[in-house]
Amino acid sequence: MKTGYAVFGFVVVAALAFYVGYQAGRNSAGGGGAPTAAVDPGRAPTPPTLKREGEIFNLPVGENTHCKGPADAKVTIIEFSDFQCPFSARVSPTLEEIRRNFGNDVRTCFRHNPLPFHQDATLAAEAALAAGDQGKFWELHDKLFANQSALKRPDLERYAEELRLDSTRFNGALDQNAHASQIARDKADAAKFGARGTPAFFINGKLLSGAQPYDQFKAAVEEARKRADALLAKGVARDQLYTELVKHGLAQAQAPRPQPQPGEGSGRQLIQIGSADHCQGPVNAKVTIVAFSEFQCPFSGKVVPTVRQIRETYPQQVRICFKHNPLPFHQDAALASEAALAAGDQGKFWELHDKLFTNQSALKRPDLERYAGEIGLNLAKFKAALDNGTFKDRISEDMKLAAQVGARGTPTFFINGKKLAGAQPFESFKSEIDEEIKKANELLQKGVPPGQVYAELVKAEPFKPAAPSPTPTADRAPADDGKPVPVSFTGAFFKGPSSARVTIAEFSEFQCPFCKRVVPTLMQLFKEYPSQIRVAFKHNPLPFHSYALDASKAAIAAGKQGRFWEMHDKLFDAHGGNLTRADFERFAQDLQLNLGKFRSDLDSPEVAALIKADQDEAGRLGARGTPTFFINGRRLVGAQPIGQFKALIDDELKKK
Repeated sequence: MKTGYAVFGFVVVAALAFYVGYQAGRNSAGGGGAPTAAVDPGRAPTPPTLKREGEIFNLPVGENTHCKGPADAKVTIIEFSDFQCPFSARVSPTLEEIRRNFGNDVRTCFRHNPLPFHQDATLAAEAALAAGDQGKFWELHDKLFANQSALKRPDLERYAEELRLDSTRFNGALDQNAHASQIARDKADAAKFGARGTPAFFINGKLLSGAQPYDQFKAAVEEARKRADALLAKGVARDQLYTELVKHGLAQAQAPRPQPQPGEGSGRQLIQIGSADHCQGPVNAKVTIVAFSEFQCPFSGKVVPTVRQIRETYPQQVRICFKHNPLPFHQDAALASEAALAAGDQGKFWELHDKLFTNQSALKRPDLERYAGEIGLNLAKFKAALDNGTFKDRISEDMKLAAQVGARGTPTFFINGKKLAGAQPFESFKSEIDEEIKKANELLQKGVPPGQVYAELVKAEPFKPAAPSPTPTADRAPADDGKPVPVSFTGAFFKGPSSARVTIAEFSEFQCPFCKRVVPTLMQLFKEYPSQIRVAFKHNPLPFHSYALDASKAAIAAGKQGRFWEMHDKLFDAHGGNLTRADFERFAQDLQLNLGKFRSDLDSPEVAALIKADQDEAGRLGARGTPTFFINGRRLVGAQPIGQFKALIDDELKKK
């Protein structure tokens, strides 16, 4: 059972597990940054790419990309970078040296790939592009890399003033997220072409990853210049060099080899409980439950009464310990965890724990300070802990541990080392706890000290990681062998006649630009095949799209009043802004929906469960990005031209 498991696809584990890799890889040659989970739009994150030696990618420079050096340079270096990544900063002087030594033979182009666990990176990228609107991209680029520990909004505004930018125009661009679409496009290309870490460089189409030393860049540039010279000798015009050099390159990175994620496998995992961890129940309890949780997650909140019931039912036999795993798409979760630990520093962790879960919709800094006052904390000490980030490192340690043991969503529980994921009912916990008590009693009868029961159980059933999947033998994902796959249509909204011979299952979401781009294509298909096709909309909101999940809820809520497709159109028409609940309610009023029912359905667990079921289905079918289509079960990925759709539809219509 995975009811209420608050994990949205692969992104969360990537953002956390790769954070571990980021820390662990700091001593490797050249650094290289963290493999990124920051992918989008239209392509969810995947594990590191399998690369063949010498691959060239047909990577575009991109519209409005900021470059240094002549457009007709022999060597074009496209950099995917992140202003908060220390390795990206480290390599910046190396690129300057390359430009100095190779002169007009080299141009460098900066594209954005802010990583999800760098909280300030996206806003910094927007600021750089806003400065670029005023002709000072590179000046702010340098300031951002020189001040990586100070990239909050006030810092960015101060740098803009120092560069004598028009502050009104600069701040307006940030307020309106004017450059969000360009950053999203850059991130999408980073994912598509296998640049899953920062910094990553494409030198005339060849990938060089990480903050490599100067000699590595020099060798790559010299080799790229030789290829350019060979084309020039054949009469290729200099202004066509880059296009000619990459035009026969790969259109995307090779399919990755599926790998088991950290924590996947069988057996028990020993999760160490430190003196700083907050636990309830006796130290020598027969059953230790470690909960990886966070205060903004609705499923974590939902399970709180169940945990309370466990404590009441097993007061002497169960100990419950809280570990922090604030998910990156819950904006207030990390600060709430800091607040809970600050309260714990004054002996009132559980009191604030309860207040935070009771008030999940109000977790901003003023709210946290109010709760601290209500439970009688020393406010000066509490505020100082938040101001100084006193507990950030402890939370980071918990998050890294969560990634290592496979706690990819919240809540995730480990009962004497055995994983139980999601907001499960009391009965699910009870059956596991009762079994663990029996096993503990057997060990105690054999003379095992009470404090060693957990460790002995792990020793008897050690964790065995899952074996890696076989390497794909083709340039596509293993699930994509061209054969039709069964698709579930439970809860889906259809457009087109039920008698249609071709059913198109569309896994999509309302914030993805590629999903919007394909809407006219589908409309044209309905015109050309009015009685022969129908489309079923399946929801796969990507977690790094801030309003996609709520937009899907709004569409389903409208669908419950018979207006799904009308809301579908409104959401796509409004694409590009930062939609809020107020916008969804306004759309509902425009459609003359029952607003009370609409609001109730927006918050309904049933609606959330429908979306989660679609996301699980997408994962099972290998629909890692949006949009992904299954035409009578045959997969077609992306916002393809209409000819691609028609070829498959016509082929299906030829069948008996």
